[in-house]
Amino acid sequence: MNFGKLALLVVVASALVLGGCTTAQQSTAVGTGAGAGVGAIIGHQSGHTAEGALIGAGVGAWALHLRQRKEERGAQSNKQEQNYEYRYR
Repeated sequence: MNFGKLALLVVVASALVLGGCTTAQQSTAVGTGAGAGVGAIIGHQSGHTAEGALIGAGVGAWALHLRQRKEERGAQSNKQEQNYEYRYR
């Protein structure tokens, strides 16, 4: 299997898997993939590609999951403020 077919297979499989995910899950998956890529590049420079990818995937997933949770809390807070203003006008 050549690289082009493999890349297409990965993209299609990712789209199918992420299609059924919530926004938070999609954000975490994107963070994991991006972190793994960056970690692999940095790890390759020091001869530890696999370890760099694993660490990068963990850091990326954690960072984007926290970001998504913060956004959800902000949206919930805004909704509560709007409900308060609507009730007590």
